[in-house]
Amino acid sequence: MEPRIEMLVEKKLVGQHQQMSLLANTTAELWRRFMLWLKAQPFASSEERYSLQIYPPGYFQAFRAEATFEKWAAVEETLLHDVAADLETLTLPGGLYAVFLHRGPASAGSTTFRYILLEWLPTSAYLLDDRPHFEVLGKNYKNEDPASEEEIWIPIKPKLSGLDDVGR
Repeated sequence: MEPRIEMLVEKKLVGQHQQMSLLANTTAELWRRFMLWLKAQPFASSEERYSLQIYPPGYFQAFRAEATFEKWAAVEETLLHDVAADLETLTLPGGLYAVFLHRGPASAGSTTFRYILLEWLPTSAYLLDDRPHFEVLGKNYKNEDPASEEEIWIPIKPKLSGLDDVGR
């Protein structure tokens, strides 16, 4: 599974977010609440959704399943005329990303993430960058359907020859 490498331009997102961990994962509740709001908005019926994670510095170097991170359920702000009071905005910074296509049920995504972080990344010409990680849930996203597809966007930066981990 080889990614495509893309330079993302800054995006403005709007949505809902909460703190969680992999052990206390409340993603389903976050999305259920956000989708109730989104379904009442006729402008966004077929647009892409963003499932976004903001990890604290060092999250992946000292991985613990109980470590918390910020999870977002969002859409692009350009779809909205006014941001509702129960939503918040987020600027997704631009930068270099490795984009992987996950095919299969969402619950099997952990296998894809393990491959990316434990197999692809260490042998690639890139390091993880300290920017949000996100998934794009587009028209082919069908949650637990075996034919479901989603794009996984991993923030990366080029390795510096001979200096990869100096000063980190």
